[in-house]
Amino acid sequence: MLMRTDPFREIDRLAEQFFGTTTRPAVMHMDAYRDGDYFYAAFDLPGVDPESIDCTVERDVLTVRAQRRRPTGDKVELVAAERPMGTFSRQLFLGDTLDTDNLEAGYDNGVLTLRIPVAERAKPRRIAVAAGNGNGNGRKQIDA
Repeated sequence: MLMRTDPFREIDRLAEQFFGTTTRPAVMHMDAYRDGDYFYAAFDLPGVDPESIDCTVERDVLTVRAQRRRPTGDKVELVAAERPMGTFSRQLFLGDTLDTDNLEAGYDNGVLTLRIPVAERAKPRRIAVAAGNGNGNGRKQIDA
């Protein structure tokens, strides 16, 4: 018996991995950067109800979840459905150099921005060096 396969099936499977499906949306896009004593992460979440956004930190792992739903109702007629819907999720491993106890989050114009202070122990600090007596055998004191 000869089985025929759909030549576009593999292309569809690869596209779903990168772009997501209606039941499993693609990953939310993010920018992350450090500015002075703060680390920022900005997530693109257009059309998401701010009430559906959930941010949690557990053992230096930040998890962001958000949900986008289609309009529903008796008179709603779906004409086109191209935007991914469902629950979006992203995890970041933050490390121990950030002060996750003081994490701040804001949602504006479809962008969720997290601001996390850099921990005091991770901030650069100046070290004072004491000069020796010039004979090379003198001790130098370093204060941290």
